[in-house]
Amino acid sequence: MMKHPLKVSETFRGFPRGNMDDLLVEFTSGNDERAERAAWRLAGLGEAALDILRPLLAAPEADARWWAVRALAEVPRESAVPLLIQALEDEDATVRQCAALSLSRQPDERAIPALIEAMSSKDALLARLAANALASVGAAAVPALLEVLERGKQPVRLEAARALAHIGDNRSIPALFKALDEDSALMDYWANEGLERMGVGMVFFKP
Repeated sequence: MMKHPLKVSETFRGFPRGNMDDLLVEFTSGNDERAERAAWRLAGLGEAALDILRPLLAAPEADARWWAVRALAEVPRESAVPLLIQALEDEDATVRQCAALSLSRQPDERAIPALIEAMSSKDALLARLAANALASVGAAAVPALLEVLERGKQPVRLEAARALAHIGDNRSIPALFKALDEDSALMDYWANEGLERMGVGMVFFKP
């Protein structure tokens, strides 16, 4: 994915040399396979990886920022999530998408407001990935998703209904039944899907 390597000495000035230089060269090599292996090795450093990856999030190359976010997906949640939330506002669409996907692997309540905003994006893939991440958060995301389902525009309401269907929290039952009254095949599908998952699809039904 990366078109050219970063200048390691400039981006990571102050870090130990030697093996770390070799690892960073691999990470910024422009070769996806080598960069993926390096991402896992960097993530294996745990907290120490943050000081290495943080400068990459501000790198001028979108590819470098993308790989930094990719590595953060594998770093322990408590430390990585704030940086992933930050990456949801990156100027590059692919970086934002990678951040949303990474937050599915690192579900955290702190990301709910940013993911709700991302779910409202005109970028359909970002909206879908943000909804997936909210579904991964689970019950804590239900109030925000119900608010979107009640007041949002139709595309984002569909993503909210889909996320609620996957979460399967009983608090969403009234809203999903209400959604069945809408003239939308997709909304009807996700409302029914959610209700059936909660075991009420055959208990309550419209005549």
